[in-house]
Amino acid sequence: MTTLVTAGALVAGCGTGTVGIDTTELDGPDAERCAALVASLPDSLAGEPRREVDPEGAPGAAWGDPPYVVTCGVPRPDDVARTAPCNEIGGVGWFAPDEELGDPGAEVTATALSHTPYVALEVPSEHRTVGLDAALAELAPVITRHLVEDAPCL
Repeated sequence: MTTLVTAGALVAGCGTGTVGIDTTELDGPDAERCAALVASLPDSLAGEPRREVDPEGAPGAAWGDPPYVVTCGVPRPDDVARTAPCNEIGGVGWFAPDEELGDPGAEVTATALSHTPYVALEVPSEHRTVGLDAALAELAPVITRHLVEDAPCL
């Protein structure tokens, strides 16, 4: 069983500090999959350099300032039905709430619903216009390589 302990994504400093990552307790196979995914994440995402995260060994990564933040092992979003529509990019079905997508000044959290354990990507509003689709496309090969395909997008 998976238990989530949220710590929140916090940024320390002005791009020079570490980025706080939500910590999770994952069961054996999910922990192994998330560790493999994080180890395979790129050194840059949508043109932004990778940053250090806290705690070290967290199931996630961050890039840029303000940071893109990826967290592996997140729960399925509460407001998403099992048959919710999502956008497929690179073989991964991503869901983002309509209210976030409709507000250009809002941060967007896209969750990969087509693979488990679930992965979330937080995209700051400053990066949305040019970085959202690029980041999702760059993450797709790593997700399909390391996570289990679950339900396809509708």
